Amino acid sequence: MHGRAAGLARFRLLDVLAAASGPLTVGELAESLEVDQPRASRLVQEGVAHGLVERQADPEDARRTRVALTETGRQIVQRFRGFRRDAVATALESFTADERADLARLLAKLAAAWPR
Repeated sequence: MHGRAAGLARFRLLDVLAAASGPLTVGELAESLEVDQPRASRLVQEGVAHGLVERQADPEDARRTRVALTETGRQIVQRFRGFRRDAVATALESFTADERADLARLLAKLAAAWPR
């Protein structure tokens, strides 16, 4: 995977790690990202190479490693979330309060109906 798709996959990895309560195994990442384990492993390798994630020894099982964000990875996620939040705020500026409420209600309905 190259170009924009690779960048999106890499960001999804960072986003999942940022939302997690702690470091995740590659298997847990694969499940969260809905990719196979070899693909998740490659994403982790790329993240390590770019200094965005780091491997850590699993304190409960020395045979396993866990993956966590580095400070650089954390900063990238925060920056991107800020851009996304600002873009949504800008897009919603022309909406009335009622339109924003309707949009929120419809998005909640869509999220509840989303296949899992």
